[in-house]
Amino acid sequence: MEKYTNAKDILPERLIKEIQKYMAGQHIYIPQNERKKWGSGTGLRVELEERNKEIFRLYNGGQSIASLAKMFHLSEERIRGIIYDKVTF
Repeated sequence: MEKYTNAKDILPERLIKEIQKYMAGQHIYIPQNERKKWGSGTGLRVELEERNKEIFRLYNGGQSIASLAKMFHLSEERIRGIIYDKVTF
């Protein structure tokens, strides 16, 4: 369960008074600023996308799902997911 913070503990009084004009006594959710996508800070997202493109290329070149799973140390189910995901693009 999310922990709630009392506005009096973190906001200036003038801001609280302004908010009370609209939402006195009610709960309000303030979302975070836009978050970065997973892996965007480390480059892992790009690395995995390149790996997935290579898997798709090899599959189209005749490699079996079983051999790709062994080659990339992934389950056959994951290889299928990567291949089918690429087909939809």
